[in-house]
Amino acid sequence: MKMLEISHVSKSFGSRSVLKDLSFSVPAHSVFGFIGENGAGKTTTMKLILGLLKMDRGEIFVNGEKVVYGENRTNRYIGYLPDVPEFYGFMTPLEYLMLCGGVSGMDRMQARTEAIRLLALVGLEKERRRIHGFSRGMKQRLGIAQALMNRPQLLICDEPTSALDPSGRKEILDLLSSVRNDTTVLFSTHILSDVERICDEVALLHRGRIVFGGSLEEWKAEDRASGFVIEFVRAQDVQPFGQIVPGGRRTDATTLLYEGRSRRDMQKAMQLFVQQGIPVRKIEMLEPSLETLFMELTGGEERI
Repeated sequence: MKMLEISHVSKSFGSRSVLKDLSFSVPAHSVFGFIGENGAGKTTTMKLILGLLKMDRGEIFVNGEKVVYGENRTNRYIGYLPDVPEFYGFMTPLEYLMLCGGVSGMDRMQARTEAIRLLALVGLEKERRRIHGFSRGMKQRLGIAQALMNRPQLLICDEPTSALDPSGRKEILDLLSSVRNDTTVLFSTHILSDVERICDEVALLHRGRIVFGGSLEEWKAEDRASGFVIEFVRAQDVQPFGQIVPGGRRTDATTLLYEGRSRRDMQKAMQLFVQQGIPVRKIEMLEPSLETLFMELTGGEERI
C-alpha cells in the first residue's frame, strides 16, 4: 500500500519553475528519505502535500485521498515537524502536548494519556522545566512528540537533524526509525549519512526533478563503479602490479586503491594475482555510498 502518491506535479513561482513533472510514492510503514541540494524544491513539495500551496499541475494522494489546496481533510492523516519548530516557551512539555491534543479534538483525559505516552517515547517524561530552557535536541524530540499526538499515518519531518550534534542526531534518527511500525515517515535532509542509516527508500530531487527513486539496497546491489582496495603481503609487489594494472593510488607501503572501478575490474585483478603468483593479504570492494549516487546523477554540479 502507498501512503503517499505524488503524480506529475509541477509548481512555478512567477517565471521560476521549482518542480517539474514530479512523481514518486512512499510505501506504508517505511522510512523514506527525500534529499536534494538547497533550492531543489523539497520544502515546496512538503507544503503541497499539506495543502498549503496550490500546484500548477498534477495530483497528490495521502492514504488514498486526494489533497485539495485550501482544505485540510487529508491533514488528519499527517503529523508535521518543521525544520525549526516553535513552542510556547512558558509551558512545560506536558502542558504543551495537552494543548496540542485539545486542538486536535481530544478530551482532557485522552490528551493527557497520549502526552505522557509520547513524552516517554521521546525521553522527556521526567522533564518539568519550561520549554524555553530546552536545548535544540530536546526541542526536536518534543517536536516529534507533538507531530505524533494525533497518531498520524504519515509523519513528515523537514530537516529534523540539522544543527544537531552527533549525539542529538542519533537520538532523532533512532526515534524516527522506532515509529515505523505505527506510521510512515517522510523526512527531507541534506545529511546523506542519515538517509543511509535508517531509510528503506529514497527520492533524490535535483533542479525540480526526481533523478533517482527506489531502494538503496537495490542500488547498492548493482555493479556500480565504486572501486576496490588491495593490500599486498610484500611491499615490493605493489609497484610492479601497479604497472600491470594502472590507475591505482598507493595509500601506504602495501596498499593500492582503485577508485571508480567495478566488480568486474576487481575480478580481473584477482585473476592476475593467480597468474603472476603475487601473494595478497586482502582485496575489498568499496561499498557505494549515497554521496557517490548523488555525484553520479547530478554530475557534481551542486553541493547538498
